[in-house]
Amino acid sequence: MQQLDELSDDDLIGVYQVEDRSVPHLRANFVSSLDGAVEIDGQSKALSSDSDSRVFSMIRRLADVVLVGAGTIRDEGYRPLRLSAASRSWRTAQGLAENPTLAIVSSRLELSPVNPVFQSAERPIVITHEASPPDRREALAEVADLIVLGAAEVDLAAVLKELAGRGMPQILCEGGPHLLGALTIADLVDELCLALAPLLAGPGSGRITAGLPTTLTRQLKLATLLTASDDYLFLRYVRE
Repeated sequence: MQQLDELSDDDLIGVYQVEDRSVPHLRANFVSSLDGAVEIDGQSKALSSDSDSRVFSMIRRLADVVLVGAGTIRDEGYRPLRLSAASRSWRTAQGLAENPTLAIVSSRLELSPVNPVFQSAERPIVITHEASPPDRREALAEVADLIVLGAAEVDLAAVLKELAGRGMPQILCEGGPHLLGALTIADLVDELCLALAPLLAGPGSGRITAGLPTTLTRQLKLATLLTASDDYLFLRYVRE
């Protein structure tokens, strides 16, 4: 167990860096209250803190692509991905793009082309399936790179393969719960980074995962544990 406040940014990068960046790897990053709430008043930001924001930014620094569900884009008010100057400088020195690419998964394509997330020179990717509304596909193709994978639902395994084939093997999933649930059912999660906020949210909120009930489980192994002076815990679990 390590103390987050005693780690430099380079130390923290070392905690979360994978051994071989060329090997496709799906990392999910979530924050939760002690009693399992994924949000308060509809947003996960209410569970965050300075220490959580620091770890969040370092995990983003390591990603080739950030994978997010359309609902999270709407609910959390996502903007175009633009990292801090320090993170952009670090990535450039590592031969990476200044910012990770944003990839949005959407079945119904209920995204407006004028959403702020599309107002950037760095076009995001929108991923959908063949049964999604053609008129919405056409509209979003004007502001994003559109990928169609799957007949009636998005083929997530094909998505990961496609992203890796485009030179983006390090994939960071930031939500929402339905996307994490689908990735879990498809057995595609290689790593879960979970920040535990020292809060009891009470009943009402959902968990970090959602979707159809299942009795299947996925065994993970605790790789690292960080503590912070604000009583947050940062757990990193990886596949056995």
